[in-house]
Amino acid sequence: MGFTRWFNRTLNRTWGFIEDRTGIPKWPLRPQPAFTFKPSYWTGAFVVNAFLYQVVSGLLLLLYYQPSVNPTYTSCGQPIGQLSASPAAWCSTSYITNSLPMGSILLSTHLYGAYAMIFLMLVHFYRGYYLGVYKAPREFSWMVGTLLLLTTFGMGFTGYLLPYTQISYNATQVGLVLALRLPTFGPILGPFILADGTGQGLLSRMFAAHVLLIPLALGALLYAHISLFEAHGIAPPATSDPLQRRRFTEHEDKKGVPFWPHIFFYMTKWALLYIGLLVGIAALWPWQLPTYVGNTAVAAGVTEPDWYFLWLFKFVDFAGVTPVLAIGITTVLIAFVLFLPFLDRSKRTHPRDRPFFLALGNSLLGFFILMSVWGGLTPGLQIQDSEIAWRLGPIFVVNFLVAWLFYRKYQKSYRARLEARERSLRLDGVYTGAKSAVVPGSVPRSSPPSPVVAKGASSASGSGGSS
Repeated sequence: MGFTRWFNRTLNRTWGFIEDRTGIPKWPLRPQPAFTFKPSYWTGAFVVNAFLYQVVSGLLLLLYYQPSVNPTYTSCGQPIGQLSASPAAWCSTSYITNSLPMGSILLSTHLYGAYAMIFLMLVHFYRGYYLGVYKAPREFSWMVGTLLLLTTFGMGFTGYLLPYTQISYNATQVGLVLALRLPTFGPILGPFILADGTGQGLLSRMFAAHVLLIPLALGALLYAHISLFEAHGIAPPATSDPLQRRRFTEHEDKKGVPFWPHIFFYMTKWALLYIGLLVGIAALWPWQLPTYVGNTAVAAGVTEPDWYFLWLFKFVDFAGVTPVLAIGITTVLIAFVLFLPFLDRSKRTHPRDRPFFLALGNSLLGFFILMSVWGGLTPGLQIQDSEIAWRLGPIFVVNFLVAWLFYRKYQKSYRARLEARERSLRLDGVYTGAKSAVVPGSVPRSSPPSPVVAKGASSASGSGGSS
């Protein structure tokens, strides 16, 4: 016990000294409510941790990577005696994988980290979609987050070519054909992406975009996203109350958990767990470098992009779907997500009060999963109209039917609860006689909505109340 008291006293003095000298308590980082300390509320922080690891590991890889297609007559990290005239970009990647100490772990974690970052961003996106966090006053935060998601996809697309393998080169060429079909922007972006039309020009542009241009855009958007988060605070739990407050007051913030050191160490714990899992997966299943561009000794493989673009590549395999049509539909989907806060005008945030957007989100999620699996199993295989309708039709029909049936049941039960409440008020002599419209999610005029903090503190699941 004596050692424990001494240790805690020393730790408090040390931390007090750091706070006094650095001014940490004055840093503009908001406290957070105690009920938010569960992983589902920190999906955005997980994305930031993944991004920071990508930056660190990418900078280490830059020490050895050579963005050149010029042939190099060396063993490229292969066993002695296996000389080849392989491109310098591929050769340097092979050297990192086979000869650099811990190089295979470093390169594999960078690649798997990119996959993890995109996956975590999709989880963060769908959580916000289902819980309605894009509603006022967080419309611009949602739009900036959507641009962050698109920019992250751009990071994945440009980084895929850098090892300069035949598979990545073919997939990039297909992706460029689709990108150049963008209305208005395609012809403008063409000269900037293709450069002089040579392999070296394309690799140089992709390298510059991957290590400089897109990271700068990501950093700026991330700063804007965090600034908007600090301005409005974390979104309260989803609720059926249209009058529920959507932000915490300054007085309520002061009762929250401070960022330093509690939230910082909470995030650090998850960051270390993330890195540990990443290193463990990379050690067990290290990435295998495919053959280089132009290797005629190996049979050509099927062109296939990374998993997050498989759905789009498979979409082009549909009968009657041209690259122009595929990009046009994708642009419409992006515009829908970007301007979603202005399309969903309901003031209720609970998923059960937004049946159309719930069904649409479920349908799109099922569509992307099915298309990705379909594209991985049968890449390049033409799909006829009958098979398209048989596989994709049930996804949309079932989701919209189930959402409609559950919403009808919810309406009926909610009206029954409202009538029971009004009868109870009438018996207690509180009922004023002024009936309010009986609409699912509305609040009787004689019963003002309860504050969001009390509801959020009592609802650890973040689902909010129904009245």
